[in-house]
Amino acid sequence: MTAPTVHDSLDVRAIHAPRPGRLLLWVLGKVGQDWKGRGLVIQAPDRQEYRFGPPSPDPARLIVHDWKMMGRALAAGDIGLAEGYMAGEWDTPDLAALLAVFADNFERLDQFASGNVVGRAINWVVHRMGKLNTRRGSKKNIIAHYDLGNAFYERWLDPSMTYSSALWTRPDQSLEAAQREKYAALASSIDLKPEHTVLEIGCGWGGFAEYAAGEIGCRVVGLTLSPSQQAYAVERMVKAGLSDKVEIRLQDYRDVTETFDRVVSIEMFEAVGEKWWPTYFDVVRSRLKPGGQAGLQIITICDDLFAGYRGRVDFIQKYVFPGGMLPSEAVLKDVIEPHGLTIGAVTRFGQDYARTLHLWARRFREADSGMNTVFDRQWLFYLAYCEAGFATGRTNVVQLSLSAA
Repeated sequence: MTAPTVHDSLDVRAIHAPRPGRLLLWVLGKVGQDWKGRGLVIQAPDRQEYRFGPPSPDPARLIVHDWKMMGRALAAGDIGLAEGYMAGEWDTPDLAALLAVFADNFERLDQFASGNVVGRAINWVVHRMGKLNTRRGSKKNIIAHYDLGNAFYERWLDPSMTYSSALWTRPDQSLEAAQREKYAALASSIDLKPEHTVLEIGCGWGGFAEYAAGEIGCRVVGLTLSPSQQAYAVERMVKAGLSDKVEIRLQDYRDVTETFDRVVSIEMFEAVGEKWWPTYFDVVRSRLKPGGQAGLQIITICDDLFAGYRGRVDFIQKYVFPGGMLPSEAVLKDVIEPHGLTIGAVTRFGQDYARTLHLWARRFREADSGMNTVFDRQWLFYLAYCEAGFATGRTNVVQLSLSAA
């Protein structure tokens, strides 16, 4: 097989590609001395290779099968890049590493990152108008993501069925052990005791509820909008002998009327939607007994990126979490404080989330040797996209304790 021709300097006129391909290669070349992180190699369909960034013994690689993917990326930014990957128009040996390169150089590529103005406006309107998190809308949005079938999630989550970041206290811990450490850390941050009653907003498949009831002895009410999750969690409590301590409800958090000693919510806030953030914290406060505490785990975006992120729709909002929205830490603080809640301890562990996502993606690939369907490639892109965000520090995950005034 003939070795590919390598181009370290870029002459756009000499590139045998459609105009969008030439333009995107030109844009990458213009980053020049401002390039951050590892280098990038793009291999064209004719096996010509184009190098960008500093010399690197292990550059990220993008293998173009169809130049159409370049047009998609120019027209719709990360959404277009994802759609090209889902369609099989390009591949890479390490998807997370490639996306991390784009994330590291986002500022210089920002004018192209969200696609053209018309495409950006259409995506924003469709997302905002079609995915409202009213009670009905929230249930529809949650079911769209979580009711893919419990078997789907069982094939790549760890045995605890925990779909949130783990927290490693030792480098040699398994994913399942690190998930348990996450539960323990959150419980400790709110001084959770056997006599406490707990409301868990967004209980998933029951991992934390089982921990709180089984290991600490609390009584727990867990909320979900997913019938599949509810059925799984109810059966889980029966098997664990905890049915007398744990109630799993198919109920919107806004409809709870009782009060509790503690409120816990692990990575549910991201699905609430910005319009409902004040309502969420009003509910957290009103469901706490006097002197109660809340423990939350929330994914955040960098403060200086929030305004740009807020003004457009990204791949995750369009394809994975309809109705979702991340806060920044500064925005989160501004939303929390007017509701009579005081922020206590804050723990950040974004690199642990990158590791969690890396392990999920590996398990996902190992569970199915095919991985050629649009659905599978969409999920692989999603996991790698998130991993790159945490690995580069553009996103973070925090545990924070709140106390009621």
